[in-house]
Amino acid sequence: MRSHGGSFIEEMSEAAQNGRKGRPAAQESGKDAAGRDRLQNKRNYQKELDRLLGGMPAGKHSLLLHSCCAPCSSYCLEYLREYFRITVFFFNPNITEQAEYEKRAAEEKRLIAAYNEQIESGRFDGMHSTADAQRIEIMEGRYCPQDFFEIVKGFEQCPEGGERCLHCYELRLRETAQTAARGRFDFFTTTLSISPLKHAAALNDIGGRLAEEYGVPYLYSDFKKKNGYKRSIELSAQFGLYRQDYCGCVFSRAERERRKAED
Repeated sequence: MRSHGGSFIEEMSEAAQNGRKGRPAAQESGKDAAGRDRLQNKRNYQKELDRLLGGMPAGKHSLLLHSCCAPCSSYCLEYLREYFRITVFFFNPNITEQAEYEKRAAEEKRLIAAYNEQIESGRFDGMHSTADAQRIEIMEGRYCPQDFFEIVKGFEQCPEGGERCLHCYELRLRETAQTAARGRFDFFTTTLSISPLKHAAALNDIGGRLAEEYGVPYLYSDFKKKNGYKRSIELSAQFGLYRQDYCGCVFSRAERERRKAED
């Protein structure tokens, strides 16, 4: 699926090399986290993405987009399908209850089918889309919650957004990078940065390191910018999407239930 050559891919490859910042996220200390947050304040990933996409021909390059759920992917797909031939990679072993996993996977497929129907009909009512919008494919990864439990062992009591989440980010992004390399995709990235609760700098650090390791450029991003999170809420309402109120793992669900009880 890779389109060889082109200054755009070369620029992204260079960005992947420059984006690596020291130790893996799983080894990050409190001092590292503070430095990461300072870096996030200095670096505007959305402006970098806008600059890179500005010179990109529509539909020339392929993107493997890791998606955590349909609501988070709604804006990312609306935005990125104007530029890329996207394959959504639904790989989320952190969703530890199988019924919940199946419900979220089904919603992802339903949303993609609705987006593709717009392209087939040529009608984009209520969308920020143009005739450049590309069809979207979906690839469902392994359902392996045991891998999630193994990688977060010892971090079960960490609060949401702490070290447990960093391990989870890396688990999902590593599988995405490996899949992108095997499938010869031009780029890979994730929808995770759209959430106000997710650290864009940490995600981009992990993505940049994995890009160097697997030889596939990572699309640096912070999808919550440009009102991306707000737009995802609007699109969720427009398509009647199921919006969960926890990330998926039993630990985040327990934390959510504690907070509800306190309220």
